[in-house]
Amino acid sequence: MAPVSVSADLLQGEELAYLGSEPAREALAAPLPEELHPRVREALAAQGIEDLYTHQAEAWDAAARGEHLIVTTGTASGKTLAFNLPVLDALAREPKQRALYLYPTKALAQDQLRSLASFRLPRLRAAIYDGDTAAERRWQVRKWANVILSNPDMLHVGVLPHHDRWGDVLTNLAYVIVDEAHVYRGVFGSHVGNVLRRLRRLARVYGAEPQFLLASATIANPGELALGLIGAETTVIGDDGAPRAERTVALWNPPLTDEELGLRASALGEASRLMADLVSQGLRTLCFAKSRRAAELIHRFTAQRLGDDSRLSPYRAGYTPAQRREIERRLLEGELLGVSATNALELGIDVGLLDCVLSVGFPGTVASLRQQWGRAGRRGHGLAVLVASEDALDQYFMREPEALLDRRVEAAILDHENPRVLDGHVLAAAFEAPLDDDDRELLGDAALERAALLPELRETKAGYVWAGREYTGPESFTIVDASSGTVLGIAELERAYSTVHEGAIYLHRGESYRVAELDFTSRAAVVVPFSGDYYTQAKKETSTEIVEALRGGRRLGVDLSFGRVVVTEQVVGYQKKSITTQENIELVPLELPQTEFETEAIWFVPEPWMLEGLEREPRLLGSLHAAEHSLIALLPLWAMCDRWDLDESALPDRRADDLCLRRPRGRRRHHRARLRFVRGLGRGHGQAAGRLPLRARLSLLRAEPEVREPERAARQGRRPRAARANAAGVGFRRGHPVHPARALRLRVPRNRLW
Repeated sequence: MAPVSVSADLLQGEELAYLGSEPAREALAAPLPEELHPRVREALAAQGIEDLYTHQAEAWDAAARGEHLIVTTGTASGKTLAFNLPVLDALAREPKQRALYLYPTKALAQDQLRSLASFRLPRLRAAIYDGDTAAERRWQVRKWANVILSNPDMLHVGVLPHHDRWGDVLTNLAYVIVDEAHVYRGVFGSHVGNVLRRLRRLARVYGAEPQFLLASATIANPGELALGLIGAETTVIGDDGAPRAERTVALWNPPLTDEELGLRASALGEASRLMADLVSQGLRTLCFAKSRRAAELIHRFTAQRLGDDSRLSPYRAGYTPAQRREIERRLLEGELLGVSATNALELGIDVGLLDCVLSVGFPGTVASLRQQWGRAGRRGHGLAVLVASEDALDQYFMREPEALLDRRVEAAILDHENPRVLDGHVLAAAFEAPLDDDDRELLGDAALERAALLPELRETKAGYVWAGREYTGPESFTIVDASSGTVLGIAELERAYSTVHEGAIYLHRGESYRVAELDFTSRAAVVVPFSGDYYTQAKKETSTEIVEALRGGRRLGVDLSFGRVVVTEQVVGYQKKSITTQENIELVPLELPQTEFETEAIWFVPEPWMLEGLEREPRLLGSLHAAEHSLIALLPLWAMCDRWDLDESALPDRRADDLCLRRPRGRRRHHRARLRFVRGLGRGHGQAAGRLPLRARLSLLRAEPEVREPERAARQGRRPRAARANAAGVGFRRGHPVHPARALRLRVPRNRLW
């Protein structure tokens, strides 16, 4: 039964805010290139490919001219074949050539490995080189594979620092493929841009000039993004020649539960109800949630409604590689009908033909929403639904559907010259090879200017070289089932305090476990099976301290300031909440270490007249809190960021009259200093301090929070409260004298799989 035939039955009632359709589109075909190697032509024929889409043919022509290029067409438009074709042709002619494929997730690399293997070309030797690759296998990959699939993080810490081991690869490197390039924006993208420049620099040292072939979802500025990433002009291939089936689009607003207060039913509950109805009619459905917990809860609610979870599964980061591969296989082969996932499945993993996609809450950007919806109906009529949360922006879109559906996709912004991003890469580059004036072309003038200022570097006749030192790095907790000894997953140190503290309910593939012990010595969270009817939410206590105001000015009728702040967070307890009723059951106190990070903030001072009539504190706090929510909710309308990249809090101040919004997620009301607007976009990276206008600055991405010891701990004569980390975003191995790339662990948004 096609989705179009069931939408009329399922999508009706007062919850339906909009119902429309996107028209089908015919394919625009082009013949296979005459110069294509016969073996590649035969491999395509074996897969039933007799011609190309026009954008694939354009990509072939640009690659044949030796141009760097970026393909930016819709979901399931054949971007993979567009960049595979030049590579396969080159390897069929000269198998000694090498190609490096970079993906933002391990799952995508696994998916591409399967895709390449399906061509069955005798001279194609593809292998994955990432953190899951066994040590004894790694040297084989370097020596044997002519297509190496990896990710920017592994390139950064596992390849470039050890380029002497990779000499043969770098000497023969002909192509670098960067898939899902739109992911590399903001702080994360700025890091990746520097990594790719370092790759180009080392390839040149070894006598190679690789050609870069990028692929991206539809964004507003593909050429600008590609230039920022690789430091070279690229040809943009953007006219989509792929066919598209008709797709029904619906906006679904959960029913009101309290009309006076405007409260609505849970979006998770509504999504699970829709998912259960769709799955029960045999429709393959993918439900995107905005957090790991939400994905697990939707799976659990759906299974309860259906009474059977044999054809359901959640999918998120934190699973072991084997668990993720198994879910991907079952979804691809049609064993699973319903999967609730984080945006780890938003990217181009081949999950087979899907009928329906549910997006629970606006994902933060129109580009991301379109990519999620593009999963539905690749070959037949599809159904795409946005299930609104109570978020102000979601509710705005429910009232004004055209504001969402007619909105242009956003631009992806990065700044590889940001000093807080650049400095660590300058150190890394100097370790890899001495820095001199010849490097200005690839690394930029700013890199050489920073090199002259960095105390870790020493100027020699050969150029700037790195002096070397030891670093310690972040750790993670292993989550172990005490009843069986099975490792269920891992939790990064910065997440462990809020997700696997003692007493926490850990959700894993639809099963509940209670954390019996968080062992700081062995770095293990010991869990036991749990059958109760509640889950837990951590409660954080957060304080901020202004370190330095960098600039200020009067905007929008108020005095705005921008500067550096230190944010201190501590998990002080957890709330037990009923799964059935969502009611609070009990607040349990905890004592866990504090974590601290430095970031940038924007704060502003309200005029006295703005506070007239709000002298009583409860009314003042309520008004400020409402203003904060409105400001934060509106940011994704202009900035390519997630609504959850920022958070807010309104706090009374005995010392100042500032108003602020701040990043920390756990909201606890404090009677402390200023009310600040502390940005979580790129904690500690100063990404907002560049040459961009304020609106563009706010579009820059978050980086994961880095747990670090306050530098003033030593000055105060106390024991450090948390693991030490580098201000640039850390990734060192404990006590191991490695090159400074370890200081630059490339952090990704926490919903994203690495």
